[in-house]
Amino acid sequence: MIPMLVLIILMSWAIDYINGFHDTANAIATVVSTGVMSARNAIVMAACLNFGGALLGTHVATTIAKGIADSQFVVPEVLVAALTAAILWDLGTWYFGIPSSTSHTLMGGLAGAVVAHAGFHALHMTKLEEITLFIFVSPMLGFLTGALLILGIQWICRRVSSNRVNVVFRKMQLLSASAMAFTHGQNDAQKAMGVICLALIIYGKMTVAPGHLVSVPLWVKLGCAGMMAAGTASGGLRIIKTMGSRIVKLRPIHGFAAETAAAMVLFTTAHFGIPVSTTHSITGAIMGVGATMNANVVRWGVAGNIFVAWVLTIPCSFAIAYGTLRLIHPLFVR
Repeated sequence: MIPMLVLIILMSWAIDYINGFHDTANAIATVVSTGVMSARNAIVMAACLNFGGALLGTHVATTIAKGIADSQFVVPEVLVAALTAAILWDLGTWYFGIPSSTSHTLMGGLAGAVVAHAGFHALHMTKLEEITLFIFVSPMLGFLTGALLILGIQWICRRVSSNRVNVVFRKMQLLSASAMAFTHGQNDAQKAMGVICLALIIYGKMTVAPGHLVSVPLWVKLGCAGMMAAGTASGGLRIIKTMGSRIVKLRPIHGFAAETAAAMVLFTTAHFGIPVSTTHSITGAIMGVGATMNANVVRWGVAGNIFVAWVLTIPCSFAIAYGTLRLIHPLFVR
């Protein structure tokens, strides 16, 4: 019993570590591509702020622990299968430099494993429909917020020389990148916290009152925050290149607008406990900012490939987890 709990905790920390280097680009791709910070310094900054953000809030962790499926159907093998799917999908997309969503692959994996174990009736379909809806809503919000923000900034700065604007926003982009790194930690580390809390509930190590937020133990917060920060510190340059330059070339003013827009979306969704993708939000914001410059400068082909990966994330991770559960289930026969 206890060794299996330890395995689930270690796998959850592994997904946080992978999430760190997979999604580093969410926070720092634009600040690196605009030349405001070196990749090394930006990664260190993001790691520190990821750690800080991960320690605050439990709304998203509650959604993972209580909102996806009835806890009575979430047995140890379900969590192992879900985490296996998330790890495999994240490593695959990272290898090919595709900025997919760790959040949604974990959602899809958990749903697939639950269905393999107990059927579709065990899922909370209303919450899953909300999460699925935000696959499309979060990049749209990022796109619109980024487009409106850059237009407003350009109007305010219309009588300021381009050199002065560049100098000011090189400094301002440090703030926006910091906000983005903080919200990344706040959103993404909580997913693994939720999985660990699910495991603790299964093994009777903690209880959650109906209608209440999950009280995440401090050691769980510190472990998840530390692993995400360590993963972030290890880099993720493949996806930084895709996010920072392959979609559209940005200047500091555009990087500031994109990061600020994405951070605004993420602060809002984290407050309401909606586990959206930081990847979706910042990518949408980058495209929105780029489209205001000139729609032709956005590499829509690259954006289209990213969108296809987004759409495939949940069904593919669902299928991987479903197959994994069927494969490992005999090992857990009681």
